[in-house]
Amino acid sequence: MPEPLALTLGQKFELERMIRLINSTADPQTLQGLAKQLLQAWHSQKAATQWVMRQKFSDPPRVGLEPSSLLADFDPPSPFDSGTQQS
Repeated sequence: MPEPLALTLGQKFELERMIRLINSTADPQTLQGLAKQLLQAWHSQKAATQWVMRQKFSDPPRVGLEPSSLLADFDPPSPFDSGTQQS
């Protein structure tokens, strides 16, 4: 049976940091910008997961494209680190 999906300790700390930042933000425009960035990140993650799954189940297997190796270095930047907002 596969291992259940769990956040790493670093991911848990980053999640808590982002939650605190959101909770401390009262400006509606800033919150809208954060929401848009998080929505974009969520859809990008969905697309990346779907791509990995297609690679895993494609025929013939593609050498060197194991999902674990593709995701090992996948750590998208936090939308809270940039200092600029995307809309």
